[in-house]
Amino acid sequence: MSVNLVLVVACALVDPDGRVLLTERPPGKTMAGLWEFPGGKVEAGERPEQSLIRELQEELGIQVREPCLAPLTFASHGYPNFHLLMPLYVCRRWEGTVTANEGQKLAWVRPNRLRDYKMPPADEPLVAHLMTLL
Repeated sequence: MSVNLVLVVACALVDPDGRVLLTERPPGKTMAGLWEFPGGKVEAGERPEQSLIRELQEELGIQVREPCLAPLTFASHGYPNFHLLMPLYVCRRWEGTVTANEGQKLAWVRPNRLRDYKMPPADEPLVAHLMTLL
């Protein structure tokens, strides 16, 4: 059976107060209204780290250097039409001010409050990994 595998990359941005950034999926997108870790699809010819640096610049207007991305864990989740594979990185250092460049809502959340935000099924298991780290 053939599976449509989709590779996306996500980042837990952690501010100096230990809060994690979540972004809300905007209206018109699949799973609109759910909260997720910022990131996006890995394009052809890109390494996951390159994709994440590009996505964070496009979505949030921040500059991240590759050595500041620490791989933490990954999600593997089957949706009805595709299978998602999503590495999660942690980043504590970036340049610039986090800005909602795509009109999405942003929330800086304490790790023990992450479960208060409804997330896509693939993102939910990542919370436990973050809570052990932070």
